[in-house]
Amino acid sequence: MQAKSIWNGLSLLRTSTVRAYSVFPKYYIHPVYLPIQREQLAESGELKKREFMPILPTENDHNASVWHDPLLAKFTNYLMRKGDKKLARYLVEKSFETVKKIQLEKYHNTTDSVERSKIVIDPYEIFHAAIANSKPFLQTTPVKRGGATYQVPVPITEKRQNFLAMNWLIQAGATKDDEVRFFKKMAQEFIDAANNTGSVVKRKHDLHKLCEANRAYAHYRWG
Repeated sequence: MQAKSIWNGLSLLRTSTVRAYSVFPKYYIHPVYLPIQREQLAESGELKKREFMPILPTENDHNASVWHDPLLAKFTNYLMRKGDKKLARYLVEKSFETVKKIQLEKYHNTTDSVERSKIVIDPYEIFHAAIANSKPFLQTTPVKRGGATYQVPVPITEKRQNFLAMNWLIQAGATKDDEVRFFKKMAQEFIDAANNTGSVVKRKHDLHKLCEANRAYAHYRWG
């Protein structure tokens, strides 16, 4: 009996964690915790309308710091294995450090001032460019019609695009020789993807080519 009550309590805790906002009425609005978003609302006049509206509580991973990068935090969580976030953060920081070393060396070895001005040194800017260049816009999904299964191209959401781009980058970083450290390979993948080259960008193009080859089956997604 005691074990059953403990199990019910754990189930309730799990449900309340996953669906924490379900206890609030639907007219509660989501909080705006980023300073840049509050400034945009103030300029548009929407912030004045929100003064007396009920607001949902912020989630535990919401951060209003100017140094907080939601995309980088999501990438760190995808990289984490077995809950070891300290190791995941270390690998990301070492990857960024390696990116900056490579770009600085390239910057100082370049004699042409025009080419030097094109070299990006900031690893955060390179990271965001790598994610943007690696995001696919279409993917195929199996649809069964008349006893046959067709690979139907469908558009994907931005959340799914970010997940695929980050997951591909992590997989490309893990595909390495034993002598090469993970963060060194990851840094090179960031630079290649930011320059719109490399294995991850090729993987995105291959997926788009597959979708284009199956465009004749696109109408099946509404069937």
